[in-house]
Amino acid sequence: MDSIFMKIIRREIPATIEYEDDDVIAIKDINPIAPIHILIIPKKFIPTVNDIAEADAPLIGKLFLVAKRLAADKGVADGGYRLVMNVGKDGGQTVFHLHLHLIAGKKLGHETT
Repeated sequence: MDSIFMKIIRREIPATIEYEDDDVIAIKDINPIAPIHILIIPKKFIPTVNDIAEADAPLIGKLFLVAKRLAADKGVADGGYRLVMNVGKDGGQTVFHLHLHLIAGKKLGHETT
């Protein structure tokens, strides 16, 4: 399968990269809802949380470790931030390539993305 994120990973579409290693890429969201809104994406194509295999557990854990690192790098770790992963159409997922939203830089209420 292909996704807009796979095109970004292959550098076919430009994006502002905040972090990258062999397994994960993190990019600025093009429609941010807060001053800091970063998408943390596995380079392995996984459509939704429902498609995660047991063997993917280390990769999924790595998404959260990258989020923790980025929050620290951006200076929001102590003040707080939100991590969101939308699942499926009714859950608000618009790109069907699993990704974690890191949202911060303002006081967040009870709303979600």
